[in-house]
Amino acid sequence: MGTWRRWRAVACTLGPGFIVMLADTDAGNVVTAAQGGARWGYRLLPLILALIPILYMVQELTVRLGIFTRRGHAELIRERLGVGWAWALTSALALAAIGSLVAEFSAIVAIGEIYGLTRTLTLAVAATTLLAVVVTGSYRRVERIAIVIGLLEFAFLIIAWAARPDFETLAKDAMSLPLGDRSFIYILVAIIGATFNPWMIFYQQSAVVDKRLTPPDYQTSRWDTGFGAILTQLLTGAVLVAAAAGIGSKQAGTGLSSIGDIAGALTPILGEGIGRLVFSLGVLGAALVAAIVSSLALAWGIGEAAGCRRSLECRPSEAPWFYGVYMVCLVVAGALVWAAVNLVWLNIAAQVLNAFLLPLVIGVLIKLAMTVLPQVVRPKGWYKAILIGSSALIAVLGVAGGAWALL
Repeated sequence: MGTWRRWRAVACTLGPGFIVMLADTDAGNVVTAAQGGARWGYRLLPLILALIPILYMVQELTVRLGIFTRRGHAELIRERLGVGWAWALTSALALAAIGSLVAEFSAIVAIGEIYGLTRTLTLAVAATTLLAVVVTGSYRRVERIAIVIGLLEFAFLIIAWAARPDFETLAKDAMSLPLGDRSFIYILVAIIGATFNPWMIFYQQSAVVDKRLTPPDYQTSRWDTGFGAILTQLLTGAVLVAAAAGIGSKQAGTGLSSIGDIAGALTPILGEGIGRLVFSLGVLGAALVAAIVSSLALAWGIGEAAGCRRSLECRPSEAPWFYGVYMVCLVVAGALVWAAVNLVWLNIAAQVLNAFLLPLVIGVLIKLAMTVLPQVVRPKGWYKAILIGSSALIAVLGVAGGAWALL
């Protein structure tokens, strides 16, 4: 009985890291990875895998801060750095979250169009579903629903396996990087931005607090985050591999203009009918879980910056601003997608925007970790050096590479 209780306690601790990483493989990430694979083959795969440890180290800081300070990210910034900094970071969060929601809704609409559904109907059903998930009045219930939805993303692994990539070509591509090509650097920067979404930091820290995790849960939460970091990059890599094997090997240098293009190019790998269904489920899972996470991150962030009540444990009548912000996010993103024509270019541009926000978002996160955490759990020694050095490298690469690619 004691063993059962221990395993049950571990299971109850898991969730925030796993969900935020499933959300990281969102529609924008899928589009960017597919575009990279179709245009550049396997050349970006080593970067995707190399980002795993850095992604883990960054998100693991949110676990430490949430557990040992009992404050959400924006709330902690407000207390330690002031209201101005809290709103500056929340503004960056708003840009990233709305950009992400636009990407998620555009992907959901594209999947609906594959099956003959109108844009208006698809958006209405998606927004209603997302609203119904969140107004349940329980963080744990929302978490379980998001995990079940996110598991649909494993479809990408099936597609990549069925694509039967050429490992000899993969090895050659990994050694042949066109670093002087601006379009390649642009996609490279987009991959970095897609990996480090600002809303991930806000969401995971606030989720840890809302779930009421305590110091005894710290080690399990680290494993939760580490497993999630590996999984999200493997899923992203699977999309790139499938696109490189299914599109790039036949039509080298081909660009993709829509989710429909990606589906049309990848679904024949498994056969027209089953391939379309598997790909659709993967994209829907990725888009829905990312929509939940990014919009909740913004609702938490604004609530914390403004000092309003914010918790999934509250009813809408008890936290009107929190649920109001969540609803506004859905409406604004839905309206943008409803009025737009083609959003693939915007999906990739949103990831590049994330890269430009990296120095601010990760810089503040590291500063808080180094000044607010109890001495015993602050990053130290070689781990601290690797954390700061790798974060600085990624931030500089994202900003400098993005600026050069856009010139």
